[in-house]
Amino acid sequence: MKILVLAPHVDDEVLGVGGTIAKLAAEGHSVIVAVLTGPGEGDHPLWPKEAWIPTRAECRRAAEVLGVHEVIFRDLPAAMLESTPVYKVNKVVQDVINLVNPDEMYIPFSQDLHFDHKAIAYAAMVASRPYLEQARGIRRVLAYETLSETFLAAPYLEATFQPNVFVNITKTLDTKCQAMACYESQLQADNQPRSIAAIRALATIRGTHIGCEAGEAFLLLGEYQR
Repeated sequence: MKILVLAPHVDDEVLGVGGTIAKLAAEGHSVIVAVLTGPGEGDHPLWPKEAWIPTRAECRRAAEVLGVHEVIFRDLPAAMLESTPVYKVNKVVQDVINLVNPDEMYIPFSQDLHFDHKAIAYAAMVASRPYLEQARGIRRVLAYETLSETFLAAPYLEATFQPNVFVNITKTLDTKCQAMACYESQLQADNQPRSIAAIRALATIRGTHIGCEAGEAFLLLGEYQR
């Protein structure tokens, strides 16, 4: 099986799907991670182009730890997708999906606080509409939760993440944490969301849903048995 993980930014793939990626890779499946934002076409107003060199190197190291088959980088302007034409975002995501032709796809939760997450989720859902010929190979689409983004939307005004798919990652939690440790530039202190401590805490909570030591949770957006 070929699995595509769409990550708005480096480290989203580890935070949201790291344990499941490692589990799927160990089972012999081909996992492709696509990191969709970067410096953009011109000068970025927040970060110089060279800022992406170390973070992408960290991403490659994390992917190697997880057993990822391939990492794809695209250059939509990070933290600027709210001002990027929708058709441009949609085309980049569509082209990646066409390139990979996945059986299963993991995407960000559409109500995450970060607008880049919203835009990538929207583009992925547009591209994977199940009646489209181009999407007929996709059997499942799931949304993942991202520490520091998924639980910060305004309560009662936007939908909350209510997972209905749980994966036992007891055997791969340590691998997920090792992959996150590759992101030295992104790691936070243990009382912050993007930390090893937070990853382990959330995994423990998600594991209790299915009676195991550690889990990851997803929202099933569609399953298609053609």
